[in-house]
Amino acid sequence: MVRLSMCASGKYSSRGPALIPRMKTKHRIYYITLFSVVLLGLIATGMFQFWPHSIESTADWGLDRRSVHDAPLIRLPVANPIPERGDLSCRMHTCFDVYRCGYNPKNRIKVYIYPLQRFVDEVGVPISSTGLSREYNDLLSAISDSEFYTDDVTRACLFVPSIDVLNQNSLRIRETAQALAMLPRWDKGMNHLLFNMLPGGPPDYNTALDVPRDRALLAGGGFSTWTYRQGYDVSIPVYSPLSADVELPERQPGPRRYFILSSQTAIHREYRAELERLKEENGEALLLLDKCSNLSQGVASARKRCYKGQVFDYPQILQESSFCVVLRGARLGQATLSDVLQAGCVPVILADSYILPFSEVLDWKRASVVIPEEKLPEMYTILKSIPHRQVEEMQRQARWFWDAYFSSMKAIGMTTLQIINDRIYPYAARTYEQWNNPPLVKWSSVNSPLFLPLIPPRSPGFTAVVLTYDRIESLFRVITEISKVPSLAKLLVVWNNQNKSPPEGEKKFKCPECTAIDGLSLDQTHMVERSECINKFASVFGTMPLKVVEHRADPVLYKDDFPEKLKSFPNIGSL
Repeated sequence: MVRLSMCASGKYSSRGPALIPRMKTKHRIYYITLFSVVLLGLIATGMFQFWPHSIESTADWGLDRRSVHDAPLIRLPVANPIPERGDLSCRMHTCFDVYRCGYNPKNRIKVYIYPLQRFVDEVGVPISSTGLSREYNDLLSAISDSEFYTDDVTRACLFVPSIDVLNQNSLRIRETAQALAMLPRWDKGMNHLLFNMLPGGPPDYNTALDVPRDRALLAGGGFSTWTYRQGYDVSIPVYSPLSADVELPERQPGPRRYFILSSQTAIHREYRAELERLKEENGEALLLLDKCSNLSQGVASARKRCYKGQVFDYPQILQESSFCVVLRGARLGQATLSDVLQAGCVPVILADSYILPFSEVLDWKRASVVIPEEKLPEMYTILKSIPHRQVEEMQRQARWFWDAYFSSMKAIGMTTLQIINDRIYPYAARTYEQWNNPPLVKWSSVNSPLFLPLIPPRSPGFTAVVLTYDRIESLFRVITEISKVPSLAKLLVVWNNQNKSPPEGEKKFKCPECTAIDGLSLDQTHMVERSECINKFASVFGTMPLKVVEHRADPVLYKDDFPEKLKSFPNIGSL
């Protein structure tokens, strides 16, 4: 080594600063730099693997870790903006940015949960009297533990605020709306999802959350046909707290001690009177329960029901009946529905205009009986006409609906997200069978014959669509004639008068109060609105595709005084 060094030194000194030594110096610096980069990379990797992750800690939504008192305090100035009331015209293609979701191999949306904050007004009063409820904490925990969750806000397709709006009774409406508007990604509610189970308040009890929410999607527990935005909102059940406290073992389907049971305590006096009349007519087949007034001190009244001094355990008593009545209360959505399903009792739902939970994907005809409120006096007769075997299948389906979709806040939350996921990735959506067939009746690729049609399908035919406003007599005349066509498969009547209910169909409807003065075409503003609508279409289309023609269609001549032989359609009246 010494001799080589000396040789090199002698060579170096005789030629001065030669090229070779300079190259070695460059190589040495290069290798030292490369080694340093590799070493730093290894150290960083080790630290990432073994150092506690501060980011991952946000995924723990346990109540012990995520106390409201430890959250940062945010004051809401009085002048803070308030979102708009809520756009009833919102649909997925107008108020939801699907491009945020993008394509991914798993066809699964990513959901981001905002960090918890304490919102108070300028004098320090909280926006909610209860803070974060146990139910909402369970919901957020379920989302954060699911495959939908992401802690990377830039990857999120859907945003869930940590502001608890499950129960409107505990909220300050204006301040809650201001808190929502302050969320950093709010953007008029675009791609935001709110969960609410108890909407409205006295005296009107609106069927949707009263908090102004811009374009946010609403998973609501009491929608009516007037407030539900089809294909945008999600109708969810009202969670029953008894689900976590009471375990009801699944009971085999079949006849029960009682045929009909009513267990609700706060129902309208007219409904109560009608149920009492049914009780008098049908005796022991119907059990009509009410709240207890003679309980011992310390006994939870929510867990007891009474009939003439006899005390029953609730919800256990529900398992003793084939059918259980679910009537509308002050709110359309009732937690009783969840209790009934858990008991394997077939719910008899009397709540006009109520959007049943998850009705977008669940076939409620297989698990319940829906009866118009005006048909309550005929309830016993209607239920008696259902075959025993069908009742047993409905009992089994009711219990399975509860197990799969109602049993916990996790089940409710995951079902909601899956429905939204199916809208965004329809090509990978669950099938009807996957949503509605219990595991016991799923055979490889064949469905249970119990759910197959009992008769062969009808031959293909055409569907007739009849538009009408208020001309009842002409409507029935048209329906009568069209129904004679052999190839008719279905007849759909579109009733355009929103101020009057359509006539009932099994009987002839008479309308003595109908006059010519309330016709749509006689409204002076009708032609103006119709012209504006046509012009709007023309502007979007780029040109006016319609041509002005004058043509006298023969069917409108049915009243003209000229020979019948000249009328091609003498039996068709005016629409």
